[in-house]
Amino acid sequence: MAVRVARLVRTGISRLLPGIRYLLQSLHSKWRRSLQFRTVLTTLMLAVGSFAVVGAYLSNQIANNLFQERLVQAESETRYNVKQVQDTFDGAQVTDQSSVITLVYDTLNAVEGRGSVIQRRYVFEAMPEQTKPRNRWVESRASDQLTISVIPPELRKAVQDSGKEQFWASTQFPVGTEDRPGIAVGNKVTFNGTVYELYLIYDLNTAQKTLDEIQNVLLAGGAVLVLMIGAVAWYVTRNVVSPVSHAAVVSEKLAAGQLQERMVVKGEDEVARLGASFNHMAASLQEQITQLATLSQMQQRFVSDVSHELRTPLTTVRMAAEVLYDAREDFDPINKRSAELLYNQVERFQSLLADLLEISRFDAGVATLDAEPSDIVQLLTQVIEAVGPVAAEYGSEVTLNAPEGSIIVEMDDRRIDRILRNLILNALEHGEGRPVNVSVAANGTAVAVAVRDHGIGMSAAEAARVFDRFWRADPARARTTGGSGLGLSIAAEDTKLHNGWLQAWGSKGHGSNFRLTLPLRQGESITRSPLQLEPADVGLPGSGPQRTMLLLDPSPVPEGWVAVPGTELPAGDGDDGREGQS
Repeated sequence: MAVRVARLVRTGISRLLPGIRYLLQSLHSKWRRSLQFRTVLTTLMLAVGSFAVVGAYLSNQIANNLFQERLVQAESETRYNVKQVQDTFDGAQVTDQSSVITLVYDTLNAVEGRGSVIQRRYVFEAMPEQTKPRNRWVESRASDQLTISVIPPELRKAVQDSGKEQFWASTQFPVGTEDRPGIAVGNKVTFNGTVYELYLIYDLNTAQKTLDEIQNVLLAGGAVLVLMIGAVAWYVTRNVVSPVSHAAVVSEKLAAGQLQERMVVKGEDEVARLGASFNHMAASLQEQITQLATLSQMQQRFVSDVSHELRTPLTTVRMAAEVLYDAREDFDPINKRSAELLYNQVERFQSLLADLLEISRFDAGVATLDAEPSDIVQLLTQVIEAVGPVAAEYGSEVTLNAPEGSIIVEMDDRRIDRILRNLILNALEHGEGRPVNVSVAANGTAVAVAVRDHGIGMSAAEAARVFDRFWRADPARARTTGGSGLGLSIAAEDTKLHNGWLQAWGSKGHGSNFRLTLPLRQGESITRSPLQLEPADVGLPGSGPQRTMLLLDPSPVPEGWVAVPGTELPAGDGDDGREGQS
């Protein structure tokens, strides 16, 4: 049976704990999120604490006053009754046992004051260790079946050791089936040569009932006042918090683009002035945003229109330039050089025009993603082969560190090809003839491609702006490959379409590293990158063809990876994808 009860208790607790935990979590969440709930609950707690302190003080004072009043009355009545008892005993002329018993009984009954309600009770007891007289006929007597045990021992001792002094003590005595509080007042009386202890017991049950009623009234009144204070606090905080909550909702809608949203303004108080100021600010922001949006649309339309309008004459100019370029050997040196310059600049102009058209599509929000499962390693191989002539022109060696096999990614081949081609060409242009390392790795959710050059590098401030349109780290530096200044901006926009990351790192004199991270499947989010952004070869002594495989995992090269001789594996910082130098 005990085991069954224990099991039932354990089962009940196990079922209650989730509900209690959920309730506590809900209260904690409500406490953190709701200013009104926090204010009302704090007010209720303070009110309950205040009423508890005040109620306890009032109850204690009332109880003390009732007790003191009853004690003074009891001491006064006891003195009077004890004097009457002693006078009766002193004037008694009885010598036989029956007369003595009758006298004592009648005298004590008179002290008891019987009527409809017993006013007081008594305990009459001969003091112990008395040898004279030997023929005393009354040892003890008590009213209402009381015994000497209801008298506190310390009170008896005080009465026995005293002379004619009067002493009192709080006590409890049985009446029927209940114990009642009372005050016992003790004195000594002498009868027929025998010293007796006489205790009069006063019932405090009426005073206790009065005190209980007062405490109940205080409790009920305090509960009602707490509820009223809570209602008042809720109403006041609601009037204050509601406009703030409404302002927060309106702010969220404004941030979401619903610029026509406004606060409802009522009255002329501080909250109304706040709402009016908020509406004025929202109207001003709407006007400015509308103007900026209109200007932006005009600029975008202008760029798009100009780009489209330039395509036809540019095609004609290009055809003419190609004719002149093909016939340049028949010209004199000056015209020959002019034909070559014209041909090269027309090619650059056409590239710039194509980039402007692509940027205008991004700005207009009409760029779409045509994603299909493809092998990114194969795509990288094709891009590296395509830029081979440029690498040979710069004298740089392009090395691919990739796993053996395929890495299938849902991507738009055209856009990813454009991103990788742009990153590798930039690395060759700024690599100063040093090797360029291209690394690719994948984890369970993402694939990353890092393009590392060992050229002039860039500072952290320059790396933060490298994806801005038409931005150059050194405006005086000429572009030798015919770049338009929009390549990295277009690459960043293509990356956003894939819901990926395109990040840059650089260090003056140590080169740069660009990392492209893409989700393996469209619609998924990236939590970490398989490759670290900051290369682990920073600060290595020497120069030249340092080749580094950018891996986070510090374990040896896994089977299936192609490692180039001279490759060093960095001590990774764990597989959590956090950026930083190992």
